[in-house]
Amino acid sequence: MKILITGGAGFIGSHLAEQLLNDGHEVHVIDNLSTGRLENIETFKDKPKFHFTIGSILNRELMEKLVSGCDQVFHLAAAVGVKYIIENPLLSLKTNIVGTDNVLELCNKYKAKVLITSTSEIYGKSEKVPFAEQDDRLLGSTHISRWGYSCSKAIDEFMALAFYREKKLPVVIVRCFNTVGPRQSGQYGMVLPKFIKAALLDQPIIVYGSGEQTRCFADVSDVVSAFLKLMNTPECAGEIFNVGTTESISIKDLAQKVKTMCNSKSRIEYMSYADAFEEGFEDMMNRMPDLTKVHNAIGYEPQFNLDDIINRMIQYYEN
Repeated sequence: MKILITGGAGFIGSHLAEQLLNDGHEVHVIDNLSTGRLENIETFKDKPKFHFTIGSILNRELMEKLVSGCDQVFHLAAAVGVKYIIENPLLSLKTNIVGTDNVLELCNKYKAKVLITSTSEIYGKSEKVPFAEQDDRLLGSTHISRWGYSCSKAIDEFMALAFYREKKLPVVIVRCFNTVGPRQSGQYGMVLPKFIKAALLDQPIIVYGSGEQTRCFADVSDVVSAFLKLMNTPECAGEIFNVGTTESISIKDLAQKVKTMCNSKSRIEYMSYADAFEEGFEDMMNRMPDLTKVHNAIGYEPQFNLDDIINRMIQYYEN
């Protein structure tokens, strides 16, 4: 097939592109390199079936050229990372809402099946753990940038479902929960690569808040595998799926685990959210997906546990 990946030079997008090329598809990628990196596609950029365009999903004319003739579109381009979103609130909203509208309009025009990547941020401050796809959302004040990001991704989901219901556009929505692995940058606030890089350099490992907040980390290989199965299972069209793991760990325990596995001399230090981000910043205390729906749909079972993931990332950053 001819397949387009928006944000395909990003961390997840580059792994997806590599897998699709290995499966024999023609892969087109668009990325504006705001958070994506050329190094992510270095090992396969010269393959004859790979085509890379530097550009924005906000450029409607350029997007039309890329979507026309495609069988499938994986829409991964978005504002990502808490730090980036807080520093670029307006661009984040425009990218997520206007960019996704462009993708959906053009996929509908050219009859391309589309997968929309969403986020666990959708659930907001809800304490009903684990989060199931049909659960209510609980959000904070509009003064807090984080909730603007959550709302923008919710608008993406509303638009995608409206295109499915009104236009019969085959669309799948995936809510990712803390996807991690090789190629991920800690530059925009991603916690695990930040911890590992600090530990390998014997620099302080900075934990935000109390460190009592818990997260579940999924390997990018498991997530990409789920994307492909969901996209190619007709019954999944018009549905929303959580993808992640249910292996939970507190952030302070994660810091200690990383320090131990890296054999590091790093100190573990704590920083308030106000000092790290912005006054009034709010975090979710617990974040865990209910994976029942995705398991029933495609037999999804994560293959990598947290120790496997950390070892893979240590090896990558050491190299």
